[in-house]
Amino acid sequence: MAAPFVSPPEETAAAAIAAIADELALFDDWTDRYQYIIEVGRQLPAFPEAWQDDAHRVPGCQSQVWLEAQREGGRIYFAGESDAAIVSGLVGLLLRVYSGRSAAEISETPPDFLHRLGLVKALSANRGNGVEAMARAIRRVAAAG
Repeated sequence: MAAPFVSPPEETAAAAIAAIADELALFDDWTDRYQYIIEVGRQLPAFPEAWQDDAHRVPGCQSQVWLEAQREGGRIYFAGESDAAIVSGLVGLLLRVYSGRSAAEISETPPDFLHRLGLVKALSANRGNGVEAMARAIRRVAAAG
């Protein structure tokens, strides 16, 4: 799948979650983890300006977040971006887990890893709600068949 859609390096959502957990564990404190997350966001493929509209906006996020999905070969690929650096990084982490997976795998991978990895707890309440809204939007696309 070509940019702006994300094709993660890991074969499965579970492998992506494990890799993210390993990468976060390399850092001693949340300041360094935030820098890592921001860098993840900077590495996202450029999101087309034409898609930065209300039709692509994820409701429930404090920052502006946009998502687009495309189905190909039984898999769903996602593109996304935010106007906030830390949120773009969180989008990048979610896309690493969910993009390029089958609808069944997306549905079978609850976003509880966000809590297990401490990502939601380390954020403000509004940002935590926003990252959960992004995960719900991705799962809604998968559930739509």
